[in-house]
Amino acid sequence: MEKIIYRNRKNTDCYKWDAVSTKYDKGVTIPAWVADMDFATAKCVRDAIAESAKFGVYGYYFPGDNYYSNFIKWEKERFNHTVKREWIRFSTGVVAAINWIIQSMTNEGDSIIIQTPVYHQFAESVNSNKRKLICNELVNNNGTYTIDFDDFEKKIKDNNVKLFILCSPHNPVGRVWKKDELARMLSICSENNVIVLSDEIHHDFVFGDNVHIPSMNVSNYENIIMLTSSTKTFNLAALENSIIIIRNKKLRDIYDSKTSDIHESSGNIMGYIAAEAAFGNGQEWLEQVKTIIYNNYNYLKKTLKKKYPNISISPLEGTYLAWADFGCYLKAKELHNFFENKCGIVFNYGESFGNNCSTFVRINLATSFKNIKEICSRITDNL
Repeated sequence: MEKIIYRNRKNTDCYKWDAVSTKYDKGVTIPAWVADMDFATAKCVRDAIAESAKFGVYGYYFPGDNYYSNFIKWEKERFNHTVKREWIRFSTGVVAAINWIIQSMTNEGDSIIIQTPVYHQFAESVNSNKRKLICNELVNNNGTYTIDFDDFEKKIKDNNVKLFILCSPHNPVGRVWKKDELARMLSICSENNVIVLSDEIHHDFVFGDNVHIPSMNVSNYENIIMLTSSTKTFNLAALENSIIIIRNKKLRDIYDSKTSDIHESSGNIMGYIAAEAAFGNGQEWLEQVKTIIYNNYNYLKKTLKKKYPNISISPLEGTYLAWADFGCYLKAKELHNFFENKCGIVFNYGESFGNNCSTFVRINLATSFKNIKEICSRITDNL
């Protein structure tokens, strides 16, 4: 069995660990914000990169058959998702792809809908590209979030929405959408000719009896674009290799024209090699990491709620991010000072994910148990 290696990333030019010295108070010692992991990636990936590095030639590169076949097999075996090679396109990252698709498939002033609270880059991408942001607020039922379908449909119709950015599994609330939930959303989009941009980058992190269902498996609607990557699953974000699945040829042609115009239709050699190795042989590593993450979540939830029972911690159905509301114990204006200066911790704060979240934090669970234990200790000692 492969050993999972925790790395101390401080003073390694790691954004998650080292940027806190400039972005936040210098007393911060445990960052649990940026969504990457503190584990060395799978041995198969490290070996593949090392072998390529030894060769010493890093000229222009294009991926071979195994890059595609390994990913196609991964999707089929884990999700019963049939992907054809001709549907697959490249992006440096999911956020980049969201922006490219907004730019190429909508016009300035067009309405784009998202479901808040949600990953902050969704709103930023809409606003920075001068599109109209429409928010369908998720319904918070004691920490478990559901969809207000009537509001979703009404806002699509009233605003002539052109694009829906779906987060599945949902970051930060941890929901893994059920088939009926996905089917209803996709049906509404189909009836109103809304392009669905489905961010499924967290799809490998699903826990308990929950099952991730790819959007493309739920509906035959042609205007669905899926975004995913090995980068979140195997901690490869800096290698910038993401996969875009577009089964509608018209939309593929639009995407191809965009990436050709900006000269971003292919990536770097190490990103391709890492993804090929990860999808080919990384499953054992992933399952062990998922166990660590879920154990971290259970400890965090049990420890905090034992002392502070009114803290709301959403069920972790998917992702490796806990979503917690400290509003019964802290005012919104107190959060930053409490966590950063009193506890020496940095989380992502709820205010960046949407309205009505000012007392929430998003906690990255993909670190050592020692760090999670220390985070809990600092909170319970100071709150």
